[in-house]
Amino acid sequence: MDEKKIEEELKKIWDETPNLHSDAEKEASWESFQSKAFAPKKKDFKIWRYAAAAAVIIFMLIGTGIYFSRSPLQENVYAASNVIENTTSKIKTVFLPDSSKVELSPNSKIVYANNFESNRKIEIHGEAYFKVKKDKKHPFQVFCNETTTTVLGTSFTVKEYTKNGAIIALYEGSVQMNVKGQDKKWILEPGDKFTYGNEIAAVAEFDRFIDFDNEKLTALGTYIEENYGYKMAIPQEYYNQRITVRINKKEDLKTIVQLISEMYNLNFEVNDELKEITFQ
Repeated sequence: MDEKKIEEELKKIWDETPNLHSDAEKEASWESFQSKAFAPKKKDFKIWRYAAAAAVIIFMLIGTGIYFSRSPLQENVYAASNVIENTTSKIKTVFLPDSSKVELSPNSKIVYANNFESNRKIEIHGEAYFKVKKDKKHPFQVFCNETTTTVLGTSFTVKEYTKNGAIIALYEGSVQMNVKGQDKKWILEPGDKFTYGNEIAAVAEFDRFIDFDNEKLTALGTYIEENYGYKMAIPQEYYNQRITVRINKKEDLKTIVQLISEMYNLNFEVNDELKEITFQ
């Protein structure tokens, strides 16, 4: 391959950098490199020098996450370097740098950038529940296959669906849904479920609450154990105590425990190591 051909190939590689670099910046950077790498040389200048220059360029671009920029994450979350994966059989709780909470389901993972607090973009593979910290200046975006969920502060679940689809269920707040290649936007309200699959989008209602209607307090204890993994111990005289309450299915455990404490004037102690809640 002659020098001219090599120069043309390197220019193509150089121009493949993503949109965070302007065309003017790309051109100026290329001209600077070109003047050094392709300045007139003696006739015995070896072609391997050009090959070495190409290798250096590609290595540098790969190292900064620019050269291979084909995945949805790298198109939207540049230089992503934080990967959290749940390889266990239980839900894994993760707190992001902006204090947002993620409950990561088994066999799932999330990826986000180093500058997450100012670039709140995250990619999900599998399923997760998000409770987002409010920040009007920095919208929170979740990318799942071909869907983008944009929020300011809310709680919702995201789950991969079919090859390129996703299911988003909103529990609190408001979110905007976008689909790759479509101009239409969907605004969800609490209790809405957005489903996208096989290039079809639909919004339907779902039941985001669980009701305990004059049931024994122990029934609520069973619900807590099954959904939060904590055993609840109450004084024996409260075993037949009845309770009527509506609970958001994604309510914080602390909120539920405090509610029981106030309703029955009980003190409580939470042991995170033993996964036990004791009322007395």
